[in-house]
Amino acid sequence: MTDSALPVFPCARYIKEIGRGPNGARALSHDDTYALYEAMLDERVPELELGAVLLAYRVKGETSAELNAMLAAAHRSFEPLHVQDGREHARPVSIPSYNGARKTPNLVPLLSLLLAREGVPVLVHGVSKDPGRITSAEIFAELGIAHAASHDEIEDSLASRRLAFAPITVLAPKLARLLALRRRMGVRNSTHTLVKILQPFAEPGLRLVNYTHPEYRDSLTGLFTAHPEAAAGGALLARGTEGEAVADTRRQVQVDWFHDGRVDTLLSPEHSQAHAPHVDLPETLDAATTARWTECVLRGDIPVPPAVTRQVEVISDVVRRTA
Repeated sequence: MTDSALPVFPCARYIKEIGRGPNGARALSHDDTYALYEAMLDERVPELELGAVLLAYRVKGETSAELNAMLAAAHRSFEPLHVQDGREHARPVSIPSYNGARKTPNLVPLLSLLLAREGVPVLVHGVSKDPGRITSAEIFAELGIAHAASHDEIEDSLASRRLAFAPITVLAPKLARLLALRRRMGVRNSTHTLVKILQPFAEPGLRLVNYTHPEYRDSLTGLFTAHPEAAAGGALLARGTEGEAVADTRRQVQVDWFHDGRVDTLLSPEHSQAHAPHVDLPETLDAATTARWTECVLRGDIPVPPAVTRQVEVISDVVRRTA
């Protein structure tokens, strides 16, 4: 439903370009993409046309220029966060968490707590629940870490404990509305990519960006290479663990750092699953068990998985080098 206070955005000419299928569809210009996505965020696109646009991009895919324009509109749609300078003078880090765990434990909360212990301010943002998956939000709740209910609470938590979990409904409600359409439509849309590359900070912070399928690595590499402004603050790109931006305990993946118009490879693949070192992980995937295991690791009763240790070291080094 559109907002009656705003004029309806006419979409026919846009859908005519992007809705011709995988072979006939054409990319929109930067200005047209920005205008279209801004109207979608502002609820100015009627439901019929909105569904057509979302499915057209699902089939066609976004070019790097279109993704850059959508990202610019997304950033204009919410209030950015301000982080107080801490004694460690570390650049803040944002970790998107929108997939959760199905087959392996969700170690995003462990990663964020280890970084915070190193003096790095960490924002984890994502969904609170996802049927059939164990979300970071559920594990944080088991750890006694409250979900921020406002922008002020996000900033206060970052200042007081160097860690905050922000539901996307709080951080960027307009994006959350488009994200939630997955439940109605049955498939993901462009917003699922955008929330994973979102820059939430007013003074750009380092972003952990992950991908699952190789084609997304190519498209994100194209985005950050062709449009350096999209990587403002720096972005660490790596293959995710079930779609989460935390190191895979079964293998060392490549980690690329996009910054200042260049890319540096900070970690290269070292071993496959067959040669991975043994790691003591939670016996079950539920949130309560994962939280208790996380507490044991933080106390030193269980070793930190080596891949996560390397990830913490790389992130800590980058944020201090760029502070």
